Amino acid sequence: MKETAANVFGEPLQICCTTPMTGFYRDGNCNTGPEDTGTHIVCAIMTNEFLNFSRAQGNDLVSPRPEYNFPGLKEGDCWCLCINRWIEAHLAGLAPPVNLSATHEIALAYISLEVLQKYTAK
Repeated sequence: MKETAANVFGEPLQICCTTPMTGFYRDGNCNTGPEDTGTHIVCAIMTNEFLNFSRAQGNDLVSPRPEYNFPGLKEGDCWCLCINRWIEAHLAGLAPPVNLSATHEIALAYISLEVLQKYTAK
C-alpha cells in the first residue's frame, strides 16, 4: 500500500467514509495494494438503482456480511467500489455518483477523468 496516496486530481486522497467504515483496508480510504484484487478505489454514493444493479450482477451490497466486516449498504451510504463494477454500471447507465477527492488516482488507468467528472457528487 502506498504511504501517501493521491486522488484523481493528484492531491492527497481524502477519506471516503467512516460510517460505515469503508475501503479494502477498512480505514475509510479508497486505498489499494497488491492484496486488493478487486481494486476498491472509487468513492461512490450508493443509489438504489446501483445497489439493485450490483445485486443482479451477483454482488449483493445490501445484505450484511459480518465475516467480512461488511455492514450492508443503503441508498446514500458512501463506499469504495471496485473500479470494474463501477465501469460496468457506467456502461449500463446506472453508475452511482462519485466523490473525486476520495477516488484513488489509479482509477485513471481504467477510465478518463472526463467520464468520472460527469458523475461528480453534488
